[in-house]
Amino acid sequence: MASIGHVAVGMALGRYEAGGASARRLGVAMALLSLLALLPDADVVAFKLGIPYAAPWGHRGASHSVVFAAGVAVAAALAARLLRAPAAKWGLLTFLAVASHGVLDALTNGGLGAALFWPFTDARYFAPVRPLPVSPIGSRMLSSRGLYVVAVELFAFIPFWAYALWPRGRRQEP
Repeated sequence: MASIGHVAVGMALGRYEAGGASARRLGVAMALLSLLALLPDADVVAFKLGIPYAAPWGHRGASHSVVFAAGVAVAAALAARLLRAPAAKWGLLTFLAVASHGVLDALTNGGLGAALFWPFTDARYFAPVRPLPVSPIGSRMLSSRGLYVVAVELFAFIPFWAYALWPRGRRQEP
């Protein structure tokens, strides 16, 4: 999957978190939750480190699991608590952002699947329905195949983009 869908999910979660807050807070929440939604793909460094794709810490491995998402969520909740922000809210939103990554990758039509249940099993999973085309990695994203994947994701994630970016009117005080 290209990063388009992951960013759309993060931005929608950021819009929810910020509610009717300032544009600055909205931007920070959208950016932070989008980065968290992209975090599992930091595992692409495994290719450069010689870690095989199918290894537990290879691409779409442990970092795409529900356990990894829970660990990041706990860390985010602790950080929020230190910053006197709502810890439970940030923990939940972080979990949803990070966990959504593996689930969305399981909806693609290529690769080895996602290790959603690591460390309990190293098995990789696909969803029963796989409507998203798998994305080429690296500079191959600039190919016609890569542009096709971007177009499909932009279309598939229209509801997330609309929720995140649609202008909101100011509430009138009674």
